[in-house]
Formats: sequence, structure tokens, C-alpha cells
Amino acid sequence: MGEIVLARVDARLIHGQVMTNLSKSAGATAIFVVDDASAHDDFMKNVILGAGSRTGLKCRVLKEEGAIRYWCDRRYDDYKVILLTKSIEKMAYLIEGGVPIKSVNLGGVPRRPETTEIIKAVAIDNEEYQLLRHLERSFGIEIYFQSTPSLPKLSLAEAGRIMEKTL
Repeated sequence: MGEIVLARVDARLIHGQVMTNLSKSAGATAIFVVDDASAHDDFMKNVILGAGSRTGLKCRVLKEEGAIRYWCDRRYDDYKVILLTKSIEKMAYLIEGGVPIKSVNLGGVPRRPETTEIIKAVAIDNEEYQLLRHLERSFGIEIYFQSTPSLPKLSLAEAGRIMEKTL
């Protein structure tokens, strides 16, 4: 049976940091990019698969529903998986769909209007913060903010204090 060694929200999906630092520190054997748009776009799929192939790790681009079905049917085989989504909402969809995620790393969520910067590479709005609190409370998932493994983790409680200062 496979396991998810890292579940990460990063709008950039696969990039140098994911390929080198995160895959090594997590002990991964596969990277699963879960993104409907990329799964339907042959050009993007080839870019992602090409980047993944240079690591020696198995790389897959899955539709969101397909990622849930693959877990339910085959438990991700024997892979140690880094699971990547572009958004908090997509990660929540996987969790609520039954994919057993123990912790979520927020590592690359760009600043947008009405968001608060939590760490240098991550900004969230109040709806996203409330969704993260729901995942933590309802599923017992550790939520943390960390752009690279060499930087300290920031907890959801600490992010909440930052959010309160901006309200």
C-alpha cells in the first residue's frame, strides 16, 4: 500500500524546489500533480511529466476525481507520494473525498486582493483560513506554512494570529 509522504499546496506545482529539496527530504518515490486543467492540457501535462522525469521519480498528472479513485481502488500502489495541488480548495476536495492526508504544507500560494501574507510565499484570505481550520478540526490534519524544508514551519494557530492583526 502506498502512502502520502507530503501533501503540498503550491500554485507553481512542479519546480526546482519540489524536484530537489522536497522530494529528497520527504523520501518520495513519486510525484502526483492533481489538477484538472493540467490533466486536460497536453502541453502542460508534457511539461510537468518532463520536469518529473528528470528526478527519477514516477510522475503522474491526475484529475481530481481520478486521484480519489486511484486511492480508493489501488491505494496509490506502493508509491511514497508527494501530492501537489494548486489550491487549498483542491486539497480539501481530496481530503473530503477520502484520500488519507495527515498534514498539509502550504508552500506557494500567491498574493491576491483581500489576502494576508502568512509567510513570504504564501498569502491566504479569510475563506481559505476558515477552510483550513475546518480540515484541522474535522480531519485532525496538521496544517503548516513552509516554503522550503530549510525554513521553520509556521502553524495554523500562528497564521491565525497574523490574520487577526489584519482584520
